[in-house]
Amino acid sequence: MARIVQTNKPLSVNPLRVSQPMGAALAFLGLSRSLPLEHGAQGCTAFSKVFFTRHFREPIPLQTTALDMASTILGSDERLQEGLATVIDGHHPEVVGLITTGLVEMQGADIRRGLRSFHAGRCESASVVAVNTPDTLGGLESGYALALEAIIEALVPDSVVPAAQRACQVNLLAGSMLTPADVEAIGEWIEGFGLQAVILPDLADSLDGHLTPQGYTTLTTGGTTRQEIAAMGRSALTLVIGDSLGRAANLLQARTGVPDLRLPGLTALADCDAFVQALADVSSRPVPARILRQREQLLDAMVDSYVPVGGTRIAIGADADQLVALGRFLDDIGARLVAAVSPCRSAVLETLNVEEVIIGDFEDLEERARETSAQLLIGNSHALQSAERLGIPLLRAGFPQYDHYGAAARLWVGYRGARQLLFELANLFAPRGAGIAPYHSPLRQDFDGVAAPSARSITA
Repeated sequence: MARIVQTNKPLSVNPLRVSQPMGAALAFLGLSRSLPLEHGAQGCTAFSKVFFTRHFREPIPLQTTALDMASTILGSDERLQEGLATVIDGHHPEVVGLITTGLVEMQGADIRRGLRSFHAGRCESASVVAVNTPDTLGGLESGYALALEAIIEALVPDSVVPAAQRACQVNLLAGSMLTPADVEAIGEWIEGFGLQAVILPDLADSLDGHLTPQGYTTLTTGGTTRQEIAAMGRSALTLVIGDSLGRAANLLQARTGVPDLRLPGLTALADCDAFVQALADVSSRPVPARILRQREQLLDAMVDSYVPVGGTRIAIGADADQLVALGRFLDDIGARLVAAVSPCRSAVLETLNVEEVIIGDFEDLEERARETSAQLLIGNSHALQSAERLGIPLLRAGFPQYDHYGAAARLWVGYRGARQLLFELANLFAPRGAGIAPYHSPLRQDFDGVAAPSARSITA
């Protein structure tokens, strides 16, 4: 069991933590015809939009109530109602994600009271889902989880469907560590068993590809619809990926009575096997041959790449769910997690196979990686300078990734994703230009009939 250590530095150097409002906005971006609205200063939303755009390389629908100095001091209720009216009347979304920032949280704004005043005398077609996400607490992972909890509270009816009347349908609560490519692959995985997937939130379409016939839109493209969310109670099973979604899973189970299976990730072999077995049990179908083939390919890759990967020393800086998922995978392939840093405390970090987990920033990760002679750094793009100073490669994972392309298309989950990750690690550790020198016979002659130099002189 890992020991969790909290740093006591007076400031953060090269922060690893991403704010809660950004995590909540990411969750709302996975809903159909949705528009996240951050209640706070204009700069806060602009900051979030820049990072989302640079990471996903897509247009990001994100609005702000744009508080000024007067509304910050005298109260923000009027600006909140103006912002909601502008967003709903001007863009006609199905869902508005009302997200607080540190400014209005410190001000003490009551957004639910403001919502009641806004709805009085209006007939709205949009569902407004409010979530409190102060910047001063938590991070991207917790903000994302709070948004999912608020979505379930607002859009999933409180009713239990008898088991005999449930459809061939499976719910998936997708954690914040999953990329759009991961979400798409998991959906195809579920459909391979003849089941329909209701994915909350579904980032596969909304944040990966916007070349649509209608061109630019001010709302999200793709994503989970309100009707699909309302029908989650008719599912036979809920699959939960990520420990951070535990409270959202508890709420969904209490409202619908749908049983669930909770997994820390979908990269380790045991987690993938449990996921496949659950789908086989629900569908009463055998595991498709192509999935069995993918598992065999992963096992073969583990044998093939054990020499370069086995025993390697790896340092990871990431949110708790992603850190645990990658740590479990490293245990599978025989690599060693020698340094682990997470921005926020979580009980699941204690399950990691490492001496200690530091709650800190990339400076802490760099120092710990140097002390433990780490050979590889895993983290987002902010870790690049640390990797350069350490003289070791960086494998980019998490959010944000702004200095290269393809973050949204990167597959990490399932047997295929784990196999590709394994090959990527093996190629990073494979020797370059080392090994046994070529042998040259001293009896060999060159084209002029002169005896060639000896092997010793050639390799000297």
